[in-house]
Formats: sequence, structure tokens, C-alpha cells
Amino acid sequence: MVDCARMPPEEHSNESPAPEATRSSAALKVTTVSWSDLAHTLLPILLLSAAAIWLTLHFVQPAPPHSLTMSAGPPGSTFELAAQRFRAILARNGIRLQILPSEGSAQNLERINQPGSRVDIALVQSGTRVHGGLGAAPADDQDGDGHQVVSLGSMFYQPLTIFYRGPRLQRLSQLRGERIAIGEAGSGTRTLALALLKANGIVPGGRTRLVDLEGSAARDALLSGKVNAIFLTGDSTPPAVIIKMLHTPGIRLFDFIQAAAYVRRFPYLHELHIPAGAFDLGENLPHRPIVLLGPAVELLAHENLHPALCDLLIQAAQQVYGRATLLHAAHEFPNTATYTYSLDSEAARFYKTGDQSFTYRYLPFWVASFVNRVILVLLPIIVVLIPGLRYLPQLYGWRVNSRIHRRYGELMALERESLGPLTPQRRAALLDRLHEIERAVILRKMPGSHAEQIYQLREHIQFVRNNLAHVHSS
Repeated sequence: MVDCARMPPEEHSNESPAPEATRSSAALKVTTVSWSDLAHTLLPILLLSAAAIWLTLHFVQPAPPHSLTMSAGPPGSTFELAAQRFRAILARNGIRLQILPSEGSAQNLERINQPGSRVDIALVQSGTRVHGGLGAAPADDQDGDGHQVVSLGSMFYQPLTIFYRGPRLQRLSQLRGERIAIGEAGSGTRTLALALLKANGIVPGGRTRLVDLEGSAARDALLSGKVNAIFLTGDSTPPAVIIKMLHTPGIRLFDFIQAAAYVRRFPYLHELHIPAGAFDLGENLPHRPIVLLGPAVELLAHENLHPALCDLLIQAAQQVYGRATLLHAAHEFPNTATYTYSLDSEAARFYKTGDQSFTYRYLPFWVASFVNRVILVLLPIIVVLIPGLRYLPQLYGWRVNSRIHRRYGELMALERESLGPLTPQRRAALLDRLHEIERAVILRKMPGSHAEQIYQLREHIQFVRNNLAHVHSS
């Protein structure tokens, strides 16, 4: 028997190498980079990064609008003056505020709920309903575009003052049968007056005459004796008017001694405690502490209001309403003590943290807006693409090695088959398969960095071929 181990490779087999394999040997494709493997390795990273960027762009907020429209109030009213201050503050940040005059809270609420409404924000007395009544508004009230109307918080109290003639009253029900001025149609004064009178059994159409007078007209009617009581709110009762009315003989200011019960029944109302002498220290007016009732005024918006504008509006409200007044302490407003509509999520975050994000705190408004959007777009690049590219060489090497290891697996499986009984036909079939493995290795483009592994694999292929020849010769 011939010692195959000492024979040169060409003598190990009785057959000469296949001419195809010999010619293919010269065509061994060794390149610097296997572009196919590189593409198959890089493509998943790029696709994953593109998906992450697309997902980020899908949810990232666009740039804030450059203009807003606000429904305010009658010319010269508290609502209208507040809107003017909002406009000046927003203008310093490059936002133009258009102000629409209105009749008051009811019309403001109607406008912001109108289909296709161009009103973005509005001042609305708490408890005002879109149909003109008062009560707790449902949390899912939506405008005509399907956007929910949300609250940005309470801005200030709007006290209700009731002046009347005659002996001191303890309950509103004692006004039954009298002539009462309850305000103009569509005003917050009228809707609040109707709600409180109804709770005391006084409704339109009864023997009590309800007159549509408000402001100076209502005061003149009371002073001339045309009505017995008047309901006034907000701009109708500035401190100077209250002082004048309290100095008028026979005119009294109603004291809500049942204030706690009213607040329980109407959650949007607040007890407003007025100490003795608050309106006139010299004359000690009022002569004793009294309690008034009043709803808070909310700033309403659509739920799709840009988060950056939400923060900006609340900051503006802090400047407009943050000073102390007769009815509230400094920095008490704006707040979330009362809100008829659902509180906007961004507003809730701002009230809880009490500050803007880092970029808006230290950069101009529009620069901060741009930087925030750029950061959101760069985030998936930093999290996905850069780490993926960092590990690209390892992934590329793993892919090339895995192909070489797969050929080793085929070679080991073929060698295991050769250990059993071999017929000439079976041996020829194994040699053909071995030839196909070698041919696939030779024809496949491989990077030069793996050339040594390729040639080792070909040596091992030749080793298996020699073993098959040795078995045949034995």
C-alpha cells in the first residue's frame, strides 16, 4: 500500500484535478472589499435609521405659527384690555395676535367651537356653555374640526355684585316679584344671573320681571327706581363704581351669607371675601366684611395648539394677571384651581414644573423652536445610525466569516458521508459535490483580508479529496 501522507498532492489521487477548477483557480476573485457583503451589512442599518428618522418626523411638531387669533370682549372691557397686553407680549416673541371684539364669554365660546373656526384662543367665564347656559361643560366638547377645546388655566376672578334697594336681604329668593336687571343677552352676567335666580325659584316668565339691562344703564335704572335690583360683573363694577353705589343712600350690596352652599352647587364659583373698609377706608365701606361670589375666567384654546405657544401664552398670562388685586394675592393667577374644560396636557406640565424647556429658557423663541426640532431629528441618527456604523466592520467581518464557516459545514458533512461504504458511483458523486464547493469558493468575490482563510479552506478541500482518493485506492 502506498503511504498517501508522503505523496505529493498530485499523486494522492488517481484522477487529475478537474480542468474547470484548474482554470477557475486563476480566476480567484480577491478584492479589497466585498461590496456585496458590505451592501448586505450596511443596508439593514440604513433602513433601520431611515425608519427611525421617519417615525421621529411623523411625530415631531412643526414650527409654531407666526400668528394667532383671539376672541376678546367689548371695546374698552377688561377682556379687550387683557388681549391688548397679550398682543404686546407675544409681539416681542415674533407672534402676531389678531383681536376680535365680542359681546363677551358666550360669544367667545361660540366662536372657538364653530366649525372651521379661525379663533385660536378665547377668554371665557368658567361654567359658560356653548348653548348660552351655565354649568359644568363636558370634557369631550369639540369644535367643528373634531379638535377638543381645552383650558390653559384660570386667569382671574370676575366677581358678581348685586345692588338692591330696600331692607337688608339674606337670600336671593327674597327678590321674587321684583324688577331685576340681569344683563344683556349673550353676556356672562346674564347667564350667571339666570342660573343663580333659578336655584332660588325665580325663572323667566314668572311674576318677577327680568330686564335686559347692564352696566351704566342698569345702574341708572336702579338709581331712578325703574328696577329694584341689578346684577353686575367685571367691567360693569370697577372699584370706583362700587364706591359710588355704596355712598348712595338706600342702595345696598348683597352679602352672600350662603356662599358655601352656592359654591357646593356651582363648582365654577368661588367665595370672594371682602374685608371691612376695602373700598373706602375713610368711610369704612363696606361697614362689615362681606362675601361675594364670582367665577374664574379661563383662557381656552384648541387641543392642537402648538406646545411652544402654550408655554408662551401662560408666561404672558403671568405678566398680565400676576399682580395683586383686591380679590387675589400676587402670583395667585394664572392657576388650575378651576377649569370647566379639560386642562391642556402641555399647560398641566407647565404648571407642574413651573418652567419652560432648557432651549426656550436660554434662547430666543424662534431659535429655540428650530433647535428643538433639529434635536429630535438628530436623535435617531445618534441612537441608531452612528452606533450601527461604529460596529459595521465587526458586522462585515462576521458576514464574510459566516460564509466561509458555512462552506466548512458542507465540507464536514461530505467527509462524514465518505466514512461509510462507497461505491464508485457514490464516490464520484461526492467528488462532484466537493468540486462544486471548491468552485463556489473560488468564484465568490472575497476581500483580501480573508485570503488566508480562503486558501486554508482550499487546502482542507484538497485534504478531503485526497482522503476520498485514499479510500478508493485502499
